[in-house]
Amino acid sequence: MSNNVILIGMPASGKSTVGVVLAKTLGMSFVDTDLLIQNNEGKLLQDIIDQKGLKAFLDAEQRAILSLDCKNTVVATGGSAVLVPKAMTHLKSIGKVFYLYVDCDILEKRLNDIETRGIACEKGETPCDIFKARKPFYEKYADITIKTANNNVEETVEEILNNLK
Repeated sequence: MSNNVILIGMPASGKSTVGVVLAKTLGMSFVDTDLLIQNNEGKLLQDIIDQKGLKAFLDAEQRAILSLDCKNTVVATGGSAVLVPKAMTHLKSIGKVFYLYVDCDILEKRLNDIETRGIACEKGETPCDIFKARKPFYEKYADITIKTANNNVEETVEEILNNLK
């Protein structure tokens, strides 16, 4: 297994924000797979979902994640990465997976832009619907779960660092 740190969790759980700070703290590279998808597809995440549908989006996510061949990197995944078994098998083979856990009520407050944010979901699904559907997958793939609800970014980074020792 490589020394990568993989961050999984719901949209708005802080993966990208924590990932950047963690990478700086550890002197590692940083990759956000959502940005990788946008770059590969030449479209915003929401446009991929709107124009091509959920399956096409998840296929694009799988391609982006399977293309990762990195070392010494913090990888922030999209919230839906756990819905793509091949992608998660690859991520687990290249690093330690941290699940940034946030309660549903906090997600509801943070995700007021669910229609435009590029979240892989069916029309009309609420953040809590998505959370309930994905939670078993986050728990299945996580090596370590970090409860981030009462943490600021630095506290979450500190918890991850303590679990890397």
